[in-house]
Amino acid sequence: MFKRIHIWAIPLSLSLLSGCQSSSSKKEAATSASDTNAAVTQESYKQYVTALAADDMEGRKPFTNGEKKTLAYLEKEARALGLEPGNEGSFLQEVPMVEITSSPAPTMTVKGKQAMELKGPDDYVIWARRTEENVSIKDSELVFAGFGIVAPEYNWDDYAGLNVKDKVVVVLVSDPGFYSADTTFFKGRTMTYYGRWTYKLEEAARQGAKGCLIVHATEPAGYGFQVVQNNWKTSKFYLDTRGKETNKCAMEGWITTPVAEKLFTAAGKNFQTELQRAAKPGFKGNSLGLTVSTSLNAKVRYDKSFNFIAKITGSKRPDEAIVYSGHWDHLGIGKKDAQNDSIYNGAADNASGTAGLLAVAKAFQSQSQKPDRTVVFLSVTAEEQGLLGSAQYAEKPVFPKEKTVANLNMDMLNPFGETKDIVLIGMGQSELEDILSEEAKKVGRYLARDPNPEAGLYYRSDHFNFAKMGVPALFTGMGTDHVQLGKAEGKKLLENFTANIYHKPNDEVNAAFKMDGAVADLQLLFQVGRRLATSEKWPNWKTGSEFKAVRDAYMKR
Repeated sequence: MFKRIHIWAIPLSLSLLSGCQSSSSKKEAATSASDTNAAVTQESYKQYVTALAADDMEGRKPFTNGEKKTLAYLEKEARALGLEPGNEGSFLQEVPMVEITSSPAPTMTVKGKQAMELKGPDDYVIWARRTEENVSIKDSELVFAGFGIVAPEYNWDDYAGLNVKDKVVVVLVSDPGFYSADTTFFKGRTMTYYGRWTYKLEEAARQGAKGCLIVHATEPAGYGFQVVQNNWKTSKFYLDTRGKETNKCAMEGWITTPVAEKLFTAAGKNFQTELQRAAKPGFKGNSLGLTVSTSLNAKVRYDKSFNFIAKITGSKRPDEAIVYSGHWDHLGIGKKDAQNDSIYNGAADNASGTAGLLAVAKAFQSQSQKPDRTVVFLSVTAEEQGLLGSAQYAEKPVFPKEKTVANLNMDMLNPFGETKDIVLIGMGQSELEDILSEEAKKVGRYLARDPNPEAGLYYRSDHFNFAKMGVPALFTGMGTDHVQLGKAEGKKLLENFTANIYHKPNDEVNAAFKMDGAVADLQLLFQVGRRLATSEKWPNWKTGSEFKAVRDAYMKR
């Protein structure tokens, strides 16, 4: 999971949750001091994160020996903590998937008045989505479809009047609001779900396109093209949809902005002019008058990965659940770096969150008062492949959405040292942030606003699948107001991680990997969950959240 730099610190106003206050408030006041101060310890977190990010775990990729080792470790530690199996007597939940390993042609030929040859992965990165072994794109027409969005609520349809069947569409990353000064247009620079690259690929397939190429740009994408290049000649996972009718493009991928500029020039157009045109109401897509040819070979394997689910059963309302989540998977073994290291350990992403689940569970087990509600610890698979494990859980939840109080998600905890701030991703979404703000204030900390809402981080980790179900979901990011080094140095640490460590073999536990920042954040998340677990309150979405109507439709409280 990719996190952007969080440097704008704006304290949030506090508000009380709606609902019955009297009995739950008295209960919280009666909680013993030892329970209130029950801590997520640095010792336990260090133990767990070090083990999960060890070379022996082989990068924790689904369908590998690293998955088997990871799941065995999680079960061993869960049993040692006295946690119960969370899925009808089992710690595991099956996630049927298909693995498609793509071998794209080294070149892509574009023909117009003149022919040009693009080179992968410098100019493009593509992969196969369909399970056919050989994919041939032969003189397929290139069509510009703007941002590739069909959004009736915004009166927006980039595909209106456009025939893209069996053609290759070129679309822009993000959504039109990113390029507008009007904060009421879409959501301004705050990305909507329509801006996510995954949505664009799905919509292109629904429109009948044979292929979809997204134009990469670092700022709206939220990461550099080198992150995209990690997908070159690697395997990708999808949920196994055999027996279900689904639309899929034969070819998916990205091209760089310089390549897009060349394509539009060859089409007699100016790329920047067309981008601005696409960001305005009334845009109409059009053919570029170019064709593209390339090919892919695909190796297909069906198998099952697994989510890991443990729980502490509630003593009074066991049918109501608070779900802590974090993904256990990473990228496995891949391309060697300059130090000849090929194991993508994923210490921050996301051994940290999975270790956090165990550390928080240990804190709950240390309390003399057991929770009234059930507390679930869900470690999901295949987040790196498109939130697949949490999607499977959302489709087949252990606790139905009507009985799920909240989701607290942990993905990429702070490895830089303790900070005064903790970043809230998706400010204004749910009442959970009010509880978090109160707990932060108690220990002299504060919530900071996500400085890059245009990156759409609220749609990019496993909590999103809970949100789509209507379950209030809390997601936090790394602060940069470093307790010892200050804001400027804190910012540099995160910038260095983004540029030089994220999704590389050196994301590992070493002397530079600090424990205290993550533990401080975990303690806040523990306190939020503890309050919900010993309460009768049902937090809701705030007015203006796109998920509120979903929750309101099935909750009759």
